Amino acid sequence: MIVTRTQKAGFSLYAGLLLLVFYFPVFCIIVASLSERRFFSFPYPAEMMTTKWYENAIDSPQVADFVGISLRIAGLTAVVSVIIGFFSALAYARYRWKGRKTFQRLVLLPLFFPQSVLGLALLMWYNFLNITPAWWTAAIAHTVWIAPITTLIISIQAYGLDESLEEAARDMGASRWQILTKITIPLLMPAMISATCFAILLSWGNFALSLFTTGADSALPEWLYARMTTGYQPLVPAVGVLSVMVAVVFVIILFGIISWTNRKSRKSIASH
Repeated sequence: MIVTRTQKAGFSLYAGLLLLVFYFPVFCIIVASLSERRFFSFPYPAEMMTTKWYENAIDSPQVADFVGISLRIAGLTAVVSVIIGFFSALAYARYRWKGRKTFQRLVLLPLFFPQSVLGLALLMWYNFLNITPAWWTAAIAHTVWIAPITTLIISIQAYGLDESLEEAARDMGASRWQILTKITIPLLMPAMISATCFAILLSWGNFALSLFTTGADSALPEWLYARMTTGYQPLVPAVGVLSVMVAVVFVIILFGIISWTNRKSRKSIASH
């Protein structure tokens, strides 16, 4: 298919507009975070630009506490979600059993619940069980919503897994544990790493579920929302920009790890 110069210009314009829509909000919070003024206004004189809000964000013990809570929630959510996702993906992608399709639908069902409704339902459940909401109850709530996503990510690669490798290992006398650790896990490792990173990022920025289930252990998104509605200062967008920067670095590292893991898994399978 021959693409004309006009079509190329149209594609470039469309791509540019799409990127503008995606990244303009990030540009806005960067501009807001560099202003000396307490309230956002644009444009402002160049001499009013400052980086003191970033220094305050890094040195703030309060921000560090909220970041620590968010990291604990995201870390526990990622670990549990990937474990659930790994075995769930193997259950319906590799094996045929009665009720498999029903199980698949039930696993994915939480994805279609509004997060606010899911958060409220879990809060009512905690109250019924007389459980005081804390950071770990928020991790459970995040897991309920994120585990189906990790299951989908891992199952995509599990569907394409070459079963002949496991059959060959079984014929050579390998146990189920050896097949799992030497064949299945290395082959699915790129998907598991991707699922882990997705789980961390989705949990890190989740506001709706955290609002209902953290209790006194407020996470960073809750603090950002509270400071935006009452007591705003450019410290808030500065913290937001730092969060975006960490996420970007995280994604870059993710692609590097996946590339390295792919090479290592190929070598591992070849050596065995």
